[in-house]
Amino acid sequence: MGEVIAVLSGKGGTGKTSMTAAIATALAQEGCRVLCVDCDVGLRNLDIPLGLSDESCLSFLDICQGGYRLGSLNPHPLYPSLYFLTAPVNHCAEDIDADAFGEMVLSARREFDYVFLDAPAGVDAGFRLAASKADRILLVTHSDPGAVRDAGRAGQVLELMGKTNIRLIVNRVIPRLVSHMDLTIDDVMDEAGLPLIGIVPEDPDVTLAAAFGKPLLEHTRRGAAAAARRIAKRIQGMPVKIEL
Repeated sequence: MGEVIAVLSGKGGTGKTSMTAAIATALAQEGCRVLCVDCDVGLRNLDIPLGLSDESCLSFLDICQGGYRLGSLNPHPLYPSLYFLTAPVNHCAEDIDADAFGEMVLSARREFDYVFLDAPAGVDAGFRLAASKADRILLVTHSDPGAVRDAGRAGQVLELMGKTNIRLIVNRVIPRLVSHMDLTIDDVMDEAGLPLIGIVPEDPDVTLAAAFGKPLLEHTRRGAAAAARRIAKRIQGMPVKIEL
């Protein structure tokens, strides 16, 4: 049985979706079978950092409603062990049958090593739908005080849901401030009340890769791409040092 990982954030603009795509492709590069599910119902965009914006993709609702099976999915054109389900457009999160979604996730768990659920920002229905089905939570924030406060609130909501395997990713860190990062990261962890799984630098290549329609890890091996690879190794249980 594979592991279901929900990637969440307390607010928008943290780079959560870009990190979902980068970590998933890093795992696929290592030969893991990975399924990415865009759970941002009505506002889908995970296809962009995956480099799939020009591809025709099934939505997870197509699977939930029984019209298609997971075996119908086409592999990523660059990563043969990576697959993708987009979010339905003409619906809202409250329309999704949680039981049917759970059955779809259970089926995916049987077929894939890792299932990534990229949830919408905030703590509303889409957040709760993804979190409720996850074995592990990656909570993405940056060091802005508002984002940190929202991450702490999201962590509290997750704990009330009974979730304990929660790890923090501090994204979009400015490398030139590295001399101050020990204090900053400690403050973020203290405020959010969560252990850390990775630090990711601010990196213009994230935007450039999306603009060129390429996955980040195909565009560069440095910066945020290197950080995503380190996080992917930690997810697999490898003892990799946390660094920029």
